[in-house]
Amino acid sequence: MTITFDPSSTPVPTFHELLLGAVAPRPIAFVSTVDANGNVNLAPFSFFNAFSANPPILVFSPARSGRTGQTKHTHDNVLAVPECVVNIVTYDMVRQVSLASSDYPREVNEFEKAGFTSEPSTIVKPPRVRESPAQFECKVNQVIALGEGGAAGNLVVCEVLLAHVSERILDAAGRIDPFKMDHVARMGRNFYARVAPEAIFELPKLHGTDQLGIGFDRLPEPIRASHVLTGNELAQLAALPALPTPDDIQAAAPLPDGQDAEEIAKQLIAAGQPMRALAVLMASLVSQHLAHGEA
Repeated sequence: MTITFDPSSTPVPTFHELLLGAVAPRPIAFVSTVDANGNVNLAPFSFFNAFSANPPILVFSPARSGRTGQTKHTHDNVLAVPECVVNIVTYDMVRQVSLASSDYPREVNEFEKAGFTSEPSTIVKPPRVRESPAQFECKVNQVIALGEGGAAGNLVVCEVLLAHVSERILDAAGRIDPFKMDHVARMGRNFYARVAPEAIFELPKLHGTDQLGIGFDRLPEPIRASHVLTGNELAQLAALPALPTPDDIQAAAPLPDGQDAEEIAKQLIAAGQPMRALAVLMASLVSQHLAHGEA
């Protein structure tokens, strides 16, 4: 059974919790800013992501307080001084980041409260967080208010001017290595996710290449209707550039006595052999068709 929620009639705290619980995990922007008097602020925001590479654009959203409706210090600062540094959060700094999220008064420097090291930026006024392995100096291009009530967001559209990346998170080719990065992401309520090595997997990239998968619609209907193969497993068959040839199908038959074609296919897919898996499934269908015809 599905429960439907209408945001116009659902209390804001309830719908807020639904959004954050469903739209997860979310990366965390640890943003440093300064006000017109040069006072430094440091705060985390999980309404955050990258939205363009040319120009390089990051967007985060400091929402209004759900209790008071007041805007965040970060929001007020970027209107006064349209610059910021977006520092990326990793596991070994996450508890300090949480401490920095406390509602300290405007004049309090969260670098000091949370024990972070302030590193001068090259172009912008706000300092960088030395402990963060990836820091982006940005100019603020636009601040878009999404509402006036409590929990209303404010999109801060930032253009990256400089990126500072620690060598310790790079692989031999100079790319950021996800196994070294140790990212932390925000879930709903008080839950976080650590992107540990065992949680990372790789998928072959299909978009942006000349290879087009055959698609689910070209898989024989009995294969699409399988109760043994999962959607992910069927998708690996549908991502193949072509159906198996008649020779491939003939080579896959006959099946070993007592062996189920779908179970064999499942094992072949797990072993990285989706074409052989599909050939086995189609050979089984041919055998069933011939047996039915003889009957």
